Amino acid sequence: MSATGSTLVKTVCRVMQRIAPLHLAEPWDNVGLLLEAPHQRAGNRVLLTIDVTPPVVEEALSSQTACIIAYHPTLFHSTKKFTLSTPVHASLLRLATAGISVYSPHTALDSVTQGINDWLSMGLLGLLTSERYEIQSIRPMKEESDGAVGRILTLGDGIEFTALLDRVKKHLGLSQLQVAYPYSRLSSKVSSVAICAGAGGSVLAEADADVYYTGEMAHHEVLAAISSGKYVILCGHTNTERGFLPTLKSKLEDSELAKELNMEMHISKADKHPLEFF
Repeated sequence: MSATGSTLVKTVCRVMQRIAPLHLAEPWDNVGLLLEAPHQRAGNRVLLTIDVTPPVVEEALSSQTACIIAYHPTLFHSTKKFTLSTPVHASLLRLATAGISVYSPHTALDSVTQGINDWLSMGLLGLLTSERYEIQSIRPMKEESDGAVGRILTLGDGIEFTALLDRVKKHLGLSQLQVAYPYSRLSSKVSSVAICAGAGGSVLAEADADVYYTGEMAHHEVLAAISSGKYVILCGHTNTERGFLPTLKSKLEDSELAKELNMEMHISKADKHPLEFF
């Protein structure tokens, strides 16, 4: 491993630990430095992505990328062998051979204060600075100031559900959403929104709010929600996460440690939601 490459990976780990401390990740999660290339590629280019897909791997290999920060872990479960016949393993082996390491923050970046869940919450606020609101935690950490799993946004004067949908679309840059309406509800005006990035069904079930807003939920989770009078907004799993990458890029660029190495942050152009509408 080159001295420059070794320093780069160590710096990425230190900076990301400050941005999204790993102790904030869920117990079941697999976060941190997941792939450390034995012979690190020289350079200071860092690629930000949600997933390490084959197109993202090609993008990294064809550029001067030395490290990938992938929101989703490339590995979740233990494995007894690494072979080219398994696509995920093949991607990691190719990256390691090329000297590219991979770091993943995942749920630590969701939970931390000013992380993804706070970004989703603030995106629902209108353009008027006078709008009254409050953001609460669904499942706070031991030190609540560090963050929490999920948020509840309360809008003081409430908002029509259709207007809320418009805000979600604008914030996430989407033209379509999946929406479920409660079986019985007297008013279409809502005043509280429970928020969780990604697959938030189990987290949102703990929240008392008018609306559940997440990327995806299981069928029976949706039925349970609308049976209890909730609206449900589903945006597609990674659509609730990918829009935060520019914010993460800015946080990394503002780090003095990153500045010392002249680290170049780039958002993947190949990374995208795997599902499309036809």
